[in-house]
Amino acid sequence: MAAKNKIKTEKKQLENLDKKYIWHPFTQMKDYCRTSPLIIERGQGSWLYDIEGNRYIDGVSSLWVTIHGHCKREIDAAIIKQVKKISHSTLLGLTNVPAVRLAQKLAQISPRGLSRIFYSDNGSTAVEVALKIAFQYWQQASRAARTKKSFVTLRNAYHGDTIGAVSVGGIDLFHRIYKPLLFKTFPVDSPYCYRCPLKRAYPACGLECLNSLEKTLKKHHAEIAALIMEPLVQGAAGMIVFPRGYVSEARSLCTRYNLLFIADEVAVGFGRTGKMFACEHEKVQPDLMALAKGITGGTLPLAATLATDRIYRAFLGEFQDLKTFYHGHTYTGNPVACAAALASLEVFEKERVLAGLQPKIKFLKERLKAFYHLRHVGDVRQCGFMVGIELVADRDTKKPFPVKKKIGQQVIAEARRRGVIIRPLGDVIVLMPPLSIAVKELETLIDVVYEAIKIVTER
Repeated sequence: MAAKNKIKTEKKQLENLDKKYIWHPFTQMKDYCRTSPLIIERGQGSWLYDIEGNRYIDGVSSLWVTIHGHCKREIDAAIIKQVKKISHSTLLGLTNVPAVRLAQKLAQISPRGLSRIFYSDNGSTAVEVALKIAFQYWQQASRAARTKKSFVTLRNAYHGDTIGAVSVGGIDLFHRIYKPLLFKTFPVDSPYCYRCPLKRAYPACGLECLNSLEKTLKKHHAEIAALIMEPLVQGAAGMIVFPRGYVSEARSLCTRYNLLFIADEVAVGFGRTGKMFACEHEKVQPDLMALAKGITGGTLPLAATLATDRIYRAFLGEFQDLKTFYHGHTYTGNPVACAAALASLEVFEKERVLAGLQPKIKFLKERLKAFYHLRHVGDVRQCGFMVGIELVADRDTKKPFPVKKKIGQQVIAEARRRGVIIRPLGDVIVLMPPLSIAVKELETLIDVVYEAIKIVTER
């Protein structure tokens, strides 16, 4: 009894301190401070444990990053081993062993041609790096190309929270307040089949949504440096899965109209779609690719922007030519983070993670069919281990629930009471468990989410 009382006292102290000092991301703090927050103390495999010892399935991989489960022995050991050597050394004019080894590995496993690796520390920054490289590339490639200063973006896109990343984003809820700070882009329709802006149906539509992109490129290609997109899945928009062929056709248009193709694989990379990188599904070769999230298996912050040698060469010159890419971060190429990433990639190989994932993807696909039995489930979208379940007030009209009802928030609260942690995107319920999750655990996750949706939407 004394031990339980001690834990309750500590929990209350931490709750009070949290509410007093921490400003949580993407969180309405007025709502948050009305609740008793969940305080996570440790994790193991697919499970998270709170300070009172209660356990929960981590249904969103701690915001889409935990690939091999929590406390993966091989990754933890690599981190500890590297810490005993050195925890940080600048990459400005120096290098370190894990950064070199990881760069080599990333070049080997990435889509063909991506041979140059620029490190940073988060997904937004990896995108910022790609944007700046694309812009500077055309300024230095030739005098005639210096008009290419803008970017084509997809509506519903999300590329991060820094100003450049927000400028190429397309989610009004997140981005409209910052419009006075943003640079101009050329937005085009995104392939949101469930809510197609053209009122067409795939595949009979013949990817008509590509017309918006081609018209823009045909008219403005002399002004455009690059197209940026999340290949196959627009994550933060609600797990919007692209129809087959869209990404490869978009890549072809970039080649035809002479602009760069930037693949933002921050969320979709490292096995999430069933392949190591989403671009592989349609054999797309980007000019630039942004990586982060799962790169270290969910242990430490690290990001990388990969570029082709053609782009890299435009930055070479004599010192006085001032062609250098003047960008960098204090923790660029941090050796501990790079050691963690190397260990994660070794786990991919030794445990044949991608091969082992395929039966679980099929199992998930079969089990998700049952969600259409719930009358307020409008659409179920899946790409590999990325799932979005869109809830609607009326399935026939696709009318959404009123925002003030906070249906998504109610569903995650119900799921949490049943031992599952998920996080919605509005009223889209997201499932993105660790790739390592056992089938039995995956079954529990699906059952709990089904029941939570049913209870909340049929009250």
